[in-house]
Amino acid sequence: MSGFDNREKAFEDMFAHDEALKFKALARRNKLLGLWVAEKIGLSGTEADDYAKSVVRADLEEAGEEDVYRKVSGDMTAKGVSVSEHQIRRTMEELLATAVAQVKSEG
Repeated sequence: MSGFDNREKAFEDMFAHDEALKFKALARRNKLLGLWVAEKIGLSGTEADDYAKSVVRADLEEAGEEDVYRKVSGDMTAKGVSVSEHQIRRTMEELLATAVAQVKSEG
């Protein structure tokens, strides 16, 4: 294998690793967001955990985070909880930073 091939393989490995970390961080963010929303709508224990899992699954519907935003926003509206779009999106950003830090600290 030439030096170029080695470097190309290293970049591919690094890209795959970065994508795996990104996926883990987004899934963690969505779980944390689900727990945040669950608290807002009055869920706790197993119900809150199940709701958080449903938020993680919602992110698999389409690329980007709009599917997650629509789910949590719609669920809060349905439960009569008034939270602004700005607050939800800001919380999503804050929880992503938390999730990235958690994933990085794990290894």
